Amino acid sequence: QVHLAESGGGLVQAGGSLRLSCAASGSTSSIYSMAWFRQGPGKERDFVAVVTWSTRHTYYESSVKGRFTIYRDIVQSTAYLQMNGLKPEDTAVYYCAARRSFGYSTDSSDYNYWGQGTQVTVSS
Repeated sequence: QVHLAESGGGLVQAGGSLRLSCAASGSTSSIYSMAWFRQGPGKERDFVAVVTWSTRHTYYESSVKGRFTIYRDIVQSTAYLQMNGLKPEDTAVYYCAARRSFGYSTDSSDYNYWGQGTQVTVSS
């Protein structure tokens, strides 16, 4: 079992930056990749970015590419999402997820573990 705990959300003005953290505990050796998803008001939970745990391969949703950076610290068992150039449309609850299976996915149903979410609000 893996437990995920997000932190780092908050209120920021458009153009500002935030860094989200996702600390993993438990059977972290079973993690193959970790991802961030987000869910805006009245919207579906959408993929944002993913990083593979051992090879550090990354993949981003097109609207955040060039603004967001996902990376991980194996020693700390923590994944991060550095968000720069934030826009009001980035406002959402951001969720961290971990996947045990080989490969990475943009489909939320492919992830085995989820954090509780952290709110990010970007004011215009």
